[in-house]
Amino acid sequence: MKIFTSAQIRELDKYTIEHEPISSADLMERAARAIVRAIADEWGASTPVVVFAGPGNNGGDALAVARLLAEAGYSVSAYLFNITGKLSADCAANKERLVSTKNVRQFVEVAQEFDPPQLDAATLVVDGLFGSGLNKPLAGGFASLVKYINASPAKTVSIDVPSGLMGEDNTYNVRANIVRADLTLTLQQPKLSFLFAENQPFVGRLKVLDIRISPEGIENTEAQYRIVEEGEVRPLLRGRPGFAHKGNMGSALIVAGSYGMGGAAVLAARACLRGGAGKATVCTPKCNNIVVQVGVPEAVMMLDREETIFSEAVDTEDFNALGIGPGLGTNEQTAIAMIAQLRRAQCPVVADADALNILSNHRAWMQQLPRGMVLTPHPRELDRLCGHSSDSYERLSKASALAGRIGAYVILKGHYSALCSPDGKVAFNPTGNAGMATAGSGDVLTGLLTALLARGYRPGDAALVGMYLHGLAGDLAARDLGMESLVAGDLVRYLPKAFNALNE
Repeated sequence: MKIFTSAQIRELDKYTIEHEPISSADLMERAARAIVRAIADEWGASTPVVVFAGPGNNGGDALAVARLLAEAGYSVSAYLFNITGKLSADCAANKERLVSTKNVRQFVEVAQEFDPPQLDAATLVVDGLFGSGLNKPLAGGFASLVKYINASPAKTVSIDVPSGLMGEDNTYNVRANIVRADLTLTLQQPKLSFLFAENQPFVGRLKVLDIRISPEGIENTEAQYRIVEEGEVRPLLRGRPGFAHKGNMGSALIVAGSYGMGGAAVLAARACLRGGAGKATVCTPKCNNIVVQVGVPEAVMMLDREETIFSEAVDTEDFNALGIGPGLGTNEQTAIAMIAQLRRAQCPVVADADALNILSNHRAWMQQLPRGMVLTPHPRELDRLCGHSSDSYERLSKASALAGRIGAYVILKGHYSALCSPDGKVAFNPTGNAGMATAGSGDVLTGLLTALLARGYRPGDAALVGMYLHGLAGDLAARDLGMESLVAGDLVRYLPKAFNALNE
């Protein structure tokens, strides 16, 4: 599913109007009917409704919703804020239609003074003040109104976008002046800002309503951002030939673990084998020999000469992929060995955890990384690599810039993990849940990605399939076990079910 910018959304509306063809007023009516159906699904006609409409097309949507709700038997009070005396054409048309109806309990057009209505717990507020086209923080009377809505016990439904929230970049927004919706009914496609953690309290529950924007227009409009769909992942899966043997199913090298962190090597190796690699070799300090031998008896051991740290790069000529970083530590000797290992790599590479922390301490080494690597930082690791970010939009921009600068695939992990490709495109992963916020989850992803690379997946495809499967395994595990008690080992155990779910 493509995610369009606010400017692109306006162009798609125009395209639909011109090519369906349909009038802008009728397209607004279509959207309003979809919104009213969604509201009626959750609140009965006995619920008193207060509609706040702004002067633009979002306000026009709100006025149409007020009229349709009133016609459906709801008790509706509507407030149109026309401070400057200028309404959009469609907002003005819907004002006239609303005024002419006899069903609305109260209609007030606010030009100067505003006496706010009482908003109690039984009231439903419909927020139609400002939509996705907003490009600056709310201030003055609108900011005061937003604060009044947020302070009330009423439930709030926002049309398309919670008023005050911008569609993309909210870095310099005033968060106190954004409506905190209980439910956001967005039109056709989610907005980029909805995918960022700090904006979730404003969006609340999200429903995407199909208002039949031109499919041709959507298909022909290029988008930098998209949400991955199952139908995109399934064709990328590689089958297992009937005459397969371990020698042609990929040989993977996992460089992981240090004293006290042998579990990271175990999780990565187990995930690598569950990911389909024909053979997994674990390079780890001597102290982890028994831990890994017992924890992953299927793996081959390659012990470092040092007892507690990784200290010397190994030859990768016989391996099809390298995963490095889980539990590795940041000892300076380890750091030197790690960059030497990356320089010597003759196969695709996944770098995670302490490999990234080492690079953040030696940023000049970034230019020595092999092209086509897969990096899997969580937000704090990305901040160490690229500098502090004030919000998720800035962080995503830096991750995307990093991918382009070093020619890598960067998976910025989170609720919607973002795969940033060297060409500037970003794919958000829809699978996964809060139960995966547990130590070792990233180690499992590293092992899985290494397996896919060893199997012969191209780096971009491996990153896409890997993050989707990783989240899907988490969803399947949460369904059976609940989110509260999930541990990283559960993700490994549910990888077979995730593969089966996609293969089916």
